[in-house]
Amino acid sequence: MEQIPLPAPVHYELILQLLERQTMAAVSNDPNLRNQVNQLIITLRKAAVQQKQLEEICQFSSVNIDHRWSINHHQASSANTGD
Repeated sequence: MEQIPLPAPVHYELILQLLERQTMAAVSNDPNLRNQVNQLIITLRKAAVQQKQLEEICQFSSVNIDHRWSINHHQASSANTGD
């Protein structure tokens, strides 16, 4: 089976840090916006946990994961190798 492409875990962490440090500070005076940002943070944390669970299932099933840093990863690799 071909490797399964997934975002590198650092992508979640970078977005979460931005939301927690900068976005939350920018909306600190507006309770409604603060709540929306907080819900977004919760959703991203859930997504990161769900991806980790998927990775564990793949590992148990001997399916390889390809952590991608860019959506252009495969296209760039194919262009370089002439595929």
